[in-house]
Parts: sequence; C-alpha cells; structure tokens
Amino acid sequence: MRSVHEWFEGYGEDHRDARNRAIHWVCVPLILWCVIALLWSVPVPRAYAQPGLWAGVAMFLAWMFYWRLSRVIGLAMLAVFAAFGLLAHIAYAALGARDLALLAAALFVLAWIGQFIGHALEGRRPSFLTDLAYLLIGPAWLAGKLLTRARIAY
Repeated sequence: MRSVHEWFEGYGEDHRDARNRAIHWVCVPLILWCVIALLWSVPVPRAYAQPGLWAGVAMFLAWMFYWRLSRVIGLAMLAVFAAFGLLAHIAYAALGARDLALLAAALFVLAWIGQFIGHALEGRRPSFLTDLAYLLIGPAWLAGKLLTRARIAY
C-alpha cells in the first residue's frame, strides 16, 4: 500500500493551479458532506437501526482506510466525519429523508461541476480517473494541508 505522502504527492500533481485548489477547498468538503447526507437519507428498518446507519458504516470503512495510512490523518478525518455526520443528522431532523436527499443530490451535482471547472482551468484530468482511491484521498489531502499549516506532522 502506498504511504500517505505518496498518495498526497500524486494527488498534488493534478492540483497545482491556485484556482483549482481554491475550488477544491469548497467542492471536496461539500461532496463529502453530500455523500454522507445521501447515505443518511437511505431508509433503515426502525426496529433494527436509526437513520444514518448507512452513512455511519461508510464513514467507518473510509476511516479505516485513513487510519491505515496515518494515525494523525485518521484522527483528523474522524473529526471531519463527526462534524459532517452531525450536520447530516441536523439536516435530516429539519428536512426529513426526502428533502435531505434532494438537497444533497443537487449540491453534489453542483460541486462536481465546480470540480470539473477547476480541472479544466488546471488543464489536467481529475486524479480519480487514474485511480478511484483518489476519491478518498481528496478530503484527506485537504486535512493534511490544514495539519501542515498547524505544524502537525502526519
């Protein structure tokens, strides 16, 4: 398995343009929240589980990937998942499953349009087109940037 630094270096090669990076700071977290929110709105049998079960399972599986890459990145992404899960829970309570799914789907499409605009400005195709694992690396790459600014080694 590649190291976290190898993943980030590969991802960074496709994200050198400042405009593309700025777009990614908005769109990558938004896409991640939309995926969590969409999964939160998937029904579960009330006798067995609460809404958000599928989002929780997906976040746990993604977190295991991050934890294996780096304990520090894993902890950072755990904090991101906790915050985004809480936001999805609040949105679910306010909107209900149907409206939450509609909102998340609309924002998901808009955020991906933004991502592709950023890559058009960059002149490079998105990293995930070469390796689907880069879909998980994007949020961690941003977390890594924040950790670096805070002078926390990962």
